[in-house]
Amino acid sequence: MFSYVSHLYCPKCQNTYSVDEPANLCSCGSPLLVAYDMDALKVHFRKESVIGRQPDLWRYHELLPVKKEANIVSFGEGMTPLLEMKKIEKELDIAQLWMKDEGLIPTGSFKARGSAVGVSKAKELGIEEIAMPTNGNAGAAWSLYASRASITSHVVMPVDAPIVTRKECAIAGADLHLVNGLISDAGKIVGRSVKKHGWFDVSTLKEPYRIEGKKTMGLEIAEQLQWKLPDVIAYPTGGGVGIIGIYKAIKELMELGWVREDKMPRLVAVQAEECAPIVKAYEENKTSSDFWPESRTAAFGINVPKAIGDFLVLEAVYETNGCAVAVSDETLLKEQQHIVRKEGTFICPEGAAVFAAVRKLRSEDWIKANETVVCLNTGMGIKYPETVDVNVPLLSPEDTL
Repeated sequence: MFSYVSHLYCPKCQNTYSVDEPANLCSCGSPLLVAYDMDALKVHFRKESVIGRQPDLWRYHELLPVKKEANIVSFGEGMTPLLEMKKIEKELDIAQLWMKDEGLIPTGSFKARGSAVGVSKAKELGIEEIAMPTNGNAGAAWSLYASRASITSHVVMPVDAPIVTRKECAIAGADLHLVNGLISDAGKIVGRSVKKHGWFDVSTLKEPYRIEGKKTMGLEIAEQLQWKLPDVIAYPTGGGVGIIGIYKAIKELMELGWVREDKMPRLVAVQAEECAPIVKAYEENKTSSDFWPESRTAAFGINVPKAIGDFLVLEAVYETNGCAVAVSDETLLKEQQHIVRKEGTFICPEGAAVFAAVRKLRSEDWIKANETVVCLNTGMGIKYPETVDVNVPLLSPEDTL
């Protein structure tokens, strides 16, 4: 079979739902997760199966929810580079420091993964109009993939979101609106509009398939490291879908027997100090977070004051003996410049926050010198031009340097 998808289930109350009908949240209000026929997969899907397949995330189609290949909507997303950061590795005295560079994926951010799988499944289910709030990159990605699938998209983003992502939505033909507020305010507008018009809500974790796209980062990290998992994976966390997906991917690989069951990486959720609800909950040993008032950060993608799947993020952190870390905007912007000048990779502010967190954890010896660490850079730095101040001399035609 092309996909071994089985059903949807609620991680809170265990209710189940069909994957052949549109679904949002469970009746109890929890996000839904995708289940697969793991017994059949153990027989028919082996890691050798992916050898020679196209270098995109659909190489793992058996472990993705789209049943028919004809419904795939793709720009060739996936299999982003895993780069060894040798200078920073030496600087921090870490045995191996890798960067999974999602800036080189279509649309310029990791959001392409969730939108590729989410839009493909929407197409398979016959959905014609979608709506979502966004901090920028997700709206851009879903707008572009929806355009390719001939699905109408309605997008609401904060007026302070990166201007580049606003233009991506607009040029893709999305019905774009700005709100003088946060993504939580955009979410309320979308919620009211969905009820009014009957559009399908693809807000973060309000449809179950975005996670499946994001989980392919975990599948790729395992494959790129020859199925030997790292000691630590650090991830910038706003809505938290990425870290939830990576955790889900690794658990599925362990169940399939593709990786060692006693080698679960410690997952690190990284946030900004002025928007750190997950970090606060972790420090207080809670299983859910409180709304973070007046949140702000230069790393706009993680400016999420309350994530609907916070309990799943915290579960991933607790169950892997990981942690949650917050860094200041001053620190992450300084780290962004340092990484570019040391390694030549223009990472996004969210990715810079991850490296700053790893630097902090190494200084505290939470990360050991002999360990292997993977940092996720979730987008292109050039999508955030407003975070870089440049003062360049102006020459006259007759001047020399």
